[in-house]
Amino acid sequence: MFDKEKLTQLQESKTNWEQTTVNKSISRFPERKEEFQTGSGEKVERLYTPNDIADLDYAEDLGFPGQFPFTRGYQPTMHRGRLWTMRMYAGFATAEESNQRYKYLVEQGSTGLSVAFDLPTQIGYDSDHSLSEGEVGKVGVAIDSLKDMEILFNGIPLDKVSTSMTINAPASVLLAMYIAVAEKQGVSADKLRGTIQNDILKEYIARGTYIFPTEQSMRLITNIFEYCSKNVPKWNTISISGYHIREAGSTAAQEVGFTLADGIAYVEAAIKAGLDVDVFAPRLSFFFNAHNDLLEEVAKFRAARRLWARIMKDRFKAKNPKSMMLKFHTQTGGSTLTAQQPDNNIIRVAIQALAAVIGGTQSLHTNSRDEALALPTEDSVRIALRTQQIIAHESGVTNTIDPLAGSYYIEAKTKEIEDKAMEYISKIDEIGGAPRAIDMGYIQKEITDAAYKYQMEIESEERIVVGMNKFKIEEETPKGLLRVDPIVGEMQKKKLVELRKERNNQAVTERLEALRKACEGTDNVMPFILEAVREYATLGEICGIMREVFGEYEQSVLL
Repeated sequence: MFDKEKLTQLQESKTNWEQTTVNKSISRFPERKEEFQTGSGEKVERLYTPNDIADLDYAEDLGFPGQFPFTRGYQPTMHRGRLWTMRMYAGFATAEESNQRYKYLVEQGSTGLSVAFDLPTQIGYDSDHSLSEGEVGKVGVAIDSLKDMEILFNGIPLDKVSTSMTINAPASVLLAMYIAVAEKQGVSADKLRGTIQNDILKEYIARGTYIFPTEQSMRLITNIFEYCSKNVPKWNTISISGYHIREAGSTAAQEVGFTLADGIAYVEAAIKAGLDVDVFAPRLSFFFNAHNDLLEEVAKFRAARRLWARIMKDRFKAKNPKSMMLKFHTQTGGSTLTAQQPDNNIIRVAIQALAAVIGGTQSLHTNSRDEALALPTEDSVRIALRTQQIIAHESGVTNTIDPLAGSYYIEAKTKEIEDKAMEYISKIDEIGGAPRAIDMGYIQKEITDAAYKYQMEIESEERIVVGMNKFKIEEETPKGLLRVDPIVGEMQKKKLVELRKERNNQAVTERLEALRKACEGTDNVMPFILEAVREYATLGEICGIMREVFGEYEQSVLL
């Protein structure tokens, strides 16, 4: 892109500028630090010029939106044609209360639903299980059976909304419940649009809501791929998540590298199961975090898109361009929110959301200002949603595609993140793939080391967090926070008692036994789970069968 002779002249001019103009200025007004860093701790140079991107080839490295390598966006017109889905993450207490919150969000302009499930649901226990005590409805909605799912989506037409569900180990069961609810609404499965997270590898790495061992979990995931490719073709069958990897303390490059390494493992498992890459790969989606360093985050999203396109084309020989497109949802960084001066979080979220939009996200959830303290109130959720709407309609950043492309800094940082992420992927390949690297604790240790370094920088005030370690004020105890009533657990238990009285228990037993045999064999388990769900078998009963057959995963101990 640049003339070599002119690059040489430019470098000489830069050196002269540094030795004269810069040094003279610094002698009078020293720079704030000896070294500046990104949010991930990577060095930032004083000035970037064409010499920092001298090897950049426009056609090979950037291209045009909607064309390989998709650096500049996966659609030709991006947000000029269609804005991202404004998908607010919500769910708490009972299905009835969460249903009211969903309707409120739709009324306020949310264009997609995103379901948060409570911890018992996430690990496959009913609300009346002893391990569920004290956790029912706390961090998400309690879903024990199809009956709860019917209430959750009451009055919400599933052929007109896109629904994302943050569920992993029991993803097959919750997807089956969603399909069954749609059937009762008269909506066929081929009309459904949405995403299940269904990413178990990052649970082993960073989040912890796993149930089954690695091999059996991968079987369940590929079963979902196969079933949906035939029956639920508009559904995104997995959301390969870097979000929780970043929440655990990773750098931006680690987030990209470890997430795409997980993606590679899922593609390899699906191909091994006999699936055609160009059949299932277009339904893969990703989920990334947005942190405070706006420019690094924009570069991260662009790097991830380019790297995944090259992996799918070169490594897996995909032919369909849709198989090479990295489509992703973004959530602003929960770990960046502070309990101190919570209104400051509004500004943090605005910066993070802006990074996601400029970086080309397809879907976005903005965290609420009070989430470091409790579940968000309606007022806080509305502000978070309005943040997206103001960016969309008032900021002007959606008027042109990839507006920061060509910036010497952005292009240099995009390449740097891509290269560092690829180094991690190559290391994981040497180990034997993501599942093996997880079992060895390699990925977890890399994240732990990065998280420790970040925390030490905060404690030493090398890294400033406004309102927490600098610019502090005396504050009153927060008021008006949303609290889940402990009675929710008792209400769910009563629902289960009534359900087991009303349903056809013989049919439930038969369906669960059929599921057991499918798990013991090699059949796709999805049809059997769906049949059990239709008879109102509970989540805990279905996961209990799979626990008995598959066993449970035991986490590695890091040394």
